Amino acid sequence: MFPPDANCEIEWLALASPTVTTPELLQLRVAIDEVDHKILELVAERIRIVLRVGEIKRERGIDVYDPERERAVLERLGAAGPAPLDASSTRQVFERLIDVSRRLEKSHMERS
Repeated sequence: MFPPDANCEIEWLALASPTVTTPELLQLRVAIDEVDHKILELVAERIRIVLRVGEIKRERGIDVYDPERERAVLERLGAAGPAPLDASSTRQVFERLIDVSRRLEKSHMERS
């Protein structure tokens, strides 16, 4: 479940958070860090795709902001969120991701 150097990370976490001393809690935090890294890679992949979309929009004179598309995406993802996520929490996560994506897309279109 954990990479070979997980023990080093657990030791580092124990030093960085002296109030956290249980090995189980430390291992769970390492697991969270691993998942966070995977999420970060997926977000970067999503942004790269968004920037390509922005290039097409710029070429065709299409606005960055498409409220109907965003509404449909948020509705679809809100309904698809697996437990323990509820629709509201899922929407909040993706609202923020879409806001950041839109800002980066707009900035990329202005520079290109």
